Amino acid sequence: MDHAEKARHLKVAYIGGGSRGWAWGFMKDLAMDPDMEGEVRLYDIDPQAAQRNEAIGNRISAHPDAKSHWNYRMADTLQEALTGADFVVISILPATFEEMRSDVHMPERLGIYQPVGDTVGAGGFMRAMRTLPMYVPIAEGIRDYCPSAFVINYTNPMSLCVRVLYEVFPGIRAFGCCHEVFGTQKLLCAMLKTELGIEGVKRQDLYTQVTGINHFTWLTRAVWRDMDLMPIYAKFADKYFESGYDEGGDNNWMNSSFSCAHRVKFDLFRRYGAIAAAGDRHLAEFTAPWYTRDPETVREWKFGLTSVDWRVDDLKKRLKRSDNLVSGAEAIELTPSGEEGHLLLKALLGLGDLVSNVNIPNRGQIPNLPMGAVVETNAFFGLDRIEPIHAGPMPSNILPLVARHVYNQENTLKAALTCDRKLGLSTFLNDPQLSFVRPDDGEKLFNDMLEAQRSWLPKAWFA
Repeated sequence: MDHAEKARHLKVAYIGGGSRGWAWGFMKDLAMDPDMEGEVRLYDIDPQAAQRNEAIGNRISAHPDAKSHWNYRMADTLQEALTGADFVVISILPATFEEMRSDVHMPERLGIYQPVGDTVGAGGFMRAMRTLPMYVPIAEGIRDYCPSAFVINYTNPMSLCVRVLYEVFPGIRAFGCCHEVFGTQKLLCAMLKTELGIEGVKRQDLYTQVTGINHFTWLTRAVWRDMDLMPIYAKFADKYFESGYDEGGDNNWMNSSFSCAHRVKFDLFRRYGAIAAAGDRHLAEFTAPWYTRDPETVREWKFGLTSVDWRVDDLKKRLKRSDNLVSGAEAIELTPSGEEGHLLLKALLGLGDLVSNVNIPNRGQIPNLPMGAVVETNAFFGLDRIEPIHAGPMPSNILPLVARHVYNQENTLKAALTCDRKLGLSTFLNDPQLSFVRPDDGEKLFNDMLEAQRSWLPKAWFA
């Protein structure tokens, strides 16, 4: 069977197959691509959610404008979903929004404000404690039922989710995808338009050298054609540092839980000389609380604190939309998601090489970070292979900021898999967001946050 023929008989396992929003975008991307077809098996611990996505996926596939046909079906077990899969997609919500409420809001009693709370800081640590054990049976299932499959992870904390897959099954072919770098590339395109009058540049037209870890990623080089964008960005950052910059021109950072004015990006560039390549909400969580000391400080930096109440309300809207998509009350519109997942699948099938930023274990692409730790750099995707692109040593002034999190994440992994309370506490307190917290207060917060998610944690935590 040649590459093109194989691409028409694919088996995709979707773990977290009841996810809403992102899953629908992925389904539409597949439907609009004429080069791939096959079956998607949806597995979720909430079978009804997977059933809904089965119906929605098959409606998308039956759209008159669809260029390919995919059969979506719910799998009753993880084994059923994984057996013989060519690709595995993982996109899960670890626990419920009530556990996330303690992640995000319980630390506020000590003056710790988290815009996201899913990657680092007090909230990111606790999310990892319940997420990483969930990934152990997934990695074991891939090892046992589809060891040659390529595995795409979309769940946060991204670096640690990918890291635990390799810890459990060293032979796995897993990588993590995140669109945060895409947003910064789009910002550079907007800069070319507003500052130089160059219109029509797409982010794919740029070359950007990516280094760092997920959500704390940096661009040490940015080029369009033969134009070095770094000195242009330096002037851009200075010009808009106080006011902020809004691509839409309508101050939308004041009206959205996810938008920002890029002031944190600009400040980090002015301090360190490289382009911080994630949204300000994420970037702000990796430093000492320069940008998050209190809600007033957050407002001054012109980004938002995404409350769990907002997420709960948004879920209600997405559940209503899911009902409408299943019943047909809402028409299916085939629009691209802007993600690259389906393009990476094609590249791995030999249907067109691609270079993209990706989260995989460090094999020397960043030589001054620990080998084996999951880092984010560019990588080449081609037939049956992913080859990391050498990013070079991380700049010495940025290295201490990033390395601290890399070592914390390695200790977080160990604590999560061994339920080592002493290691967990020291790692929790070592996060820069907790740098001003008294150890006794931090320990009480640690214990209370663990207790808040007791039902989702291994019993060994409480032995």
